[in-house]
Parts: sequence; structure tokens; C-alpha cells
Amino acid sequence: MSRTRAWVALAALSLGAFLYVTVETLPIGLLAAMAGDLGVSESSIGLLVTAYGLVVVAVTLPLTRLTASWPRRRLLAVLLAVFVVSTALSALAANYPSLLAARVAIAVSQSVFWAVITPAAAGLFPQHLRGRALSMVYAGSSTAPLVGVPLGTWLGQQSNWRMPFLALGALGVAVLVVVLTLLPETPRGESDADRGTAPDAGRYRALVVAIAITVSGAFAAFTYIDPFLTRVSGFDPSALGPILLLRGVAGLLGVVVAGLVVGRWGWPSLLVVTVIQAVALAAQFAFGTDRITAVVTTAVAGFALSGMASVLGARVLEVAPASTDMASAGTSTAFNVGITGGALLGSALLTSSGPRAPALAGAALTAVAVLAVLSEPRWSTARRAQAAQPEPAH
Repeated sequence: MSRTRAWVALAALSLGAFLYVTVETLPIGLLAAMAGDLGVSESSIGLLVTAYGLVVVAVTLPLTRLTASWPRRRLLAVLLAVFVVSTALSALAANYPSLLAARVAIAVSQSVFWAVITPAAAGLFPQHLRGRALSMVYAGSSTAPLVGVPLGTWLGQQSNWRMPFLALGALGVAVLVVVLTLLPETPRGESDADRGTAPDAGRYRALVVAIAITVSGAFAAFTYIDPFLTRVSGFDPSALGPILLLRGVAGLLGVVVAGLVVGRWGWPSLLVVTVIQAVALAAQFAFGTDRITAVVTTAVAGFALSGMASVLGARVLEVAPASTDMASAGTSTAFNVGITGGALLGSALLTSSGPRAPALAGAALTAVAVLAVLSEPRWSTARRAQAAQPEPAH
């Protein structure tokens, strides 16, 4: 496969990641318009996002196992076809139940998409380029909140809420065509990206735990950054857009930096981004009444979270104890559990203890995650097996 063809296929996979994350969170920007048109409450539209995430958590592992024997190009084509059809059905939905059903179908396809995209992207390139390749994929997902959701919201405001979904479906057709045309039909198990380069069940389990805790900390704080910035830091609501834009740009920078270093320093990279998040959230809690500190810590936390997502893909390719698809499914589930759990914790603390409490919880959880990452080498199955071997007789 030529290098140019590989990069075009990778760009299509990155765009696919962008589309999935955009369609998942787009209702947030169109709450009022969707609620008014469908005759339901805004909280019901918000449930479209919550239910989406819960479906991803519930079906990722079983569906990835069920499709484990499918050639990856064929599987991705089916997933993208489901995305295109279901997104179009979302745009054409006559009522809330039909929209919810279409959203569930998209979520089901996304659950497997995230499990297979890491080995699919990595398999296009030799090992020394895989860190950069994965950073491009995660740049697509990181760009979605920065560009996709605001642009979709604007398009919905200019016309109606259905148009952004139609546009996303049309872009999905383009991705589907490129995948069918350029992605190689490599049988499962024949690429070295289908297996970990240093498989280790113990380190993988520690990675899953660390990711769930890190993401919980991140989303406990970030989900409720609006009341923190307005009620603790004293910003006017009109300033939130520029601050979140800065956070998004910092997140893209985190993806790029992680892609450059993770190939050489896998585990240390994960440790560094986790420490950065812990320090940023602790500083946000302690000194967030200062506006400059609040802006800087918000951006740095975004840098760390996006960088961690990029590092995660590379770590899976290294320590996956069996297939990288199933390993990716496990870490994807952990990531989504962290998002849901962190948001629920932040909500409870916001109600009971005020707008600073979610930042403190985020910092505390991330500190625990630092300990989990530090302990990862101790959980190494290979290390334990080597230690258990008897000393040679002299």
C-alpha cells in the first residue's frame, strides 16, 4: 500500500471519528430547537446524549467480541453505513421515539467503531509512524467539540435542527466511499497491529483502571465548568465561549504533542499527562477565584485530557494481552464509564457542596489515577512470571 493511499485512508478514519463525536453531542447545541419542534422538554433532548453514552458502555465489549472474525474494512463499512442511514433517519424523525431509536442505532455502531479504529489506523503504517497516525485519528475526535458542534449549532440556527444531521450523514457517505476504496482488506490476525507489541495482561488491567479514574476526574470538573467560571471566577457568561475555544485549541496541541512522544515514551507519557491534569485541577480548585489562573487551568486540563486519549491508543497497541480490538473495546468502555461516572459525581457535588466541589473531586480522583499509573509496572504479568522463576543452580 502506497504511503499516499495510507494517509488518505487515515484522514477518512479521522473524519469518521470527528463525525461520531459531533453527532453524539450535537443535541446539546440544539436543545431548544429540537424540543420545540418535537414537542418535548429540553431535558428529554438532553437524555438523547445521556442514553447514547450508556448504550456505548453497555454494548462495546459484547459487540466487539461478536464481530471479532469480520475483516476490518467490511466491518467499518457496515458501521459507517449504519451511521449514514441512522443520521439521515434522525434528520427525518417525525417524533421523539423515532429520533431516540435512530440515536441508539448510531451509538451501537460507534461502540464498535472505537474498538476497531485504533488497530485499523495503526495497521496502515510501520511501527515507528503509528504514534503520529493515532494522534491524527484523535485529532479528529478532539476537533469535534471545537468545530463540529459549534458549526452544526450555527447551521441549525440558520435553517432548522435537521440540516446539521443531514450534513453529517452526507460527510459519512464520503468516509464510507474512501474506506471501501482505499482501506486494505487484511484478514484479522495477519497484521502486527492486531496484537500487542509487548502483551501484558497485568499492565493492561492497570491501564483500564487508571483510564476510568482519570476520565472520571476530568469530567467531574469539566461537565460543570460553566458554574465554576461564572460563580467562582466571576466571568460573564459571554466569556465562556472564548474560554472553551481556548481549551479546545489546547486539547489539539495535547494530541499533537502526545503523538510525537508516545512512540518512544509510552508509559511515561501517560504518567506525565495524568500528573498535569491532577495539578491543573488542584490549582483550579485552590486558585480559581483568580481569572487568569482559571483560564490557564481550564486550558491545561484540556491539553492533558486530549493528550491522554492519544496516549491511550498507543498504550493499547503495546500491552494488549490478546487482540487489540478487544483491548480497545475495554479501554473505550472504561473511558465512557469515566465520562458518565464523573458527570454524575460532579452533578451531586454541585448540588450539595457548590461549584468549587467538582474541581476538588476531579483533582482528588486524578491524584488516585496518578497512583494507579505509577503502580502499573508492579502489575506486570511478565515481571511477575520472571520473578517467580527459580534461581538457576550453581
